[in-house]
Amino acid sequence: MAALTPLLQSLWQEPIGVAAQLIFFLFIPLFLLLLKHRSTRVRNLKLPPSPPKLPIIGNLHQIGTFPHRSLRSLSNKYGPIMLLRLGSVPTLVVSSPEMVKEMMKTNDVVFSNHARPTSVDISFNGGQDLVFSPYGEYWRQLRKICVQELLSHHRVQSQQFLRDEEVDVLIQKIRRSCLDHKEKSVNLTELLLDVTNYIVCRSVLGQRYEGEGGKSRWGELSVKLVLAFPTFFFRDYFPCLGWMDELLGMMRRLEKTSKEADAFLEQAIKEQEMLKTDSSSLSHKRYFLDILLQLKANGPQSFDLNRATIKAILLDMFVGATDTSRTTMEWAMAELMRNPHIMKKAQQEIRQVVGKKSKIDANDVNHMGYFKCVIKETLRLHAPAPLLVPRETSAATRLGGYDIPHNSRVYINAWAIQRDPKVWDKAEEFIPERFEKNNLADSIDQEYKFFPFGGGRRICPGVSYGLATIEYAMANLLYWFDWELPTGVKGEDLDMSEIFGLAIQKKVPLHVVPIPYNP
Repeated sequence: MAALTPLLQSLWQEPIGVAAQLIFFLFIPLFLLLLKHRSTRVRNLKLPPSPPKLPIIGNLHQIGTFPHRSLRSLSNKYGPIMLLRLGSVPTLVVSSPEMVKEMMKTNDVVFSNHARPTSVDISFNGGQDLVFSPYGEYWRQLRKICVQELLSHHRVQSQQFLRDEEVDVLIQKIRRSCLDHKEKSVNLTELLLDVTNYIVCRSVLGQRYEGEGGKSRWGELSVKLVLAFPTFFFRDYFPCLGWMDELLGMMRRLEKTSKEADAFLEQAIKEQEMLKTDSSSLSHKRYFLDILLQLKANGPQSFDLNRATIKAILLDMFVGATDTSRTTMEWAMAELMRNPHIMKKAQQEIRQVVGKKSKIDANDVNHMGYFKCVIKETLRLHAPAPLLVPRETSAATRLGGYDIPHNSRVYINAWAIQRDPKVWDKAEEFIPERFEKNNLADSIDQEYKFFPFGGGRRICPGVSYGLATIEYAMANLLYWFDWELPTGVKGEDLDMSEIFGLAIQKKVPLHVVPIPYNP
């Protein structure tokens, strides 16, 4: 019942708690009748195995605080494909490379819709963005714009100057800390959040939007959004009880945060519209908002790139790039602190490639084979989105010999597959060398043993963009500094506990001691 405890506590503690209790339990008999009616319709189907369910809530009580871990435990008992019922929603959980491959290559069209929870509908203008819009012509046109104009290899490379400048600011900040306080630790979690926010903000909006105390204005807002997305909404699991979200104020809180984000983006758009820009060519434009506004004015009339769509695309870029990049770097550094021999090997390679140059060139990273294996191994052990973006079946289909109902929500447990001892030798250990042996050059394995950014038609289009930031920032951190843990802290004792959210975050901030390196 751990997953329901916060919900029930909030339900009981609201001022209208007594009335809410009476109304909630009044609907229990109605739900039992509905469930009985539904069960007679699916009796003749060959459904995947399912754990025992409770009345009304189904399997919600078995999800727990860490869904990726709970679902792995259930799949170990009930198999690599199982059908849960979360409230009234049939939910398919896939936890093996073979089943994922069948999904992505045989039935990809049926599984190409992304589920759209209430938080997405409110924050992304009803799913007008690339990530959550339904698979179809609108999505294809939107993806074409994003892939060709915003996230192409040329565009990513053209923004390298932003990464150069912001990473240099990070390095100088750490150096000053070393001069002011020798052997004093720095909060690397906070520093990584800052540099990621500024890189993303400049590449998306063209400026830092720095607030009080040198903090990113968007950074503070993005934290609110990330915390709001996993909020439990009745309507997502019990559509008949959607009005409870209004009654308990959950909708009001999310709408407030979404309005703040919308106002921030509206201000950025108005500021850009006031600038005099050369609309004759898009090839010289440096940041996403400028490109989108030029496409809106001069792009093909067959596709309506309106203001709401532009905001939704920008929000995709912010939410998708900021949290995943920062958490991946944080986990990588944490793993290296626990495995100093691996850090030393990566640093030796980086310093040999760079030599005594005054800065790292982006092209240098392409010659750092072992270092790239360190990043891949981090993505394997700490998948940024452990259950990927939940999908939804657009029609009834079959998978693994089982019948899958229409409108089933689908979770792919990438985290479990990438830690499966049947797939990976010493699966729970941090061993970058495994990627040297299997020569996985890309961020996805065609056998779906390693796919931290998803796969199929809905694979994340921003892979190159995200990796460019992660690899360049991490290479600089390992080149310019040696790193130690604070006095009295041993690598094996480093707290690696998690917080589940849009991305799996490290629960305890990473504090480390930087020691400047002089080439």
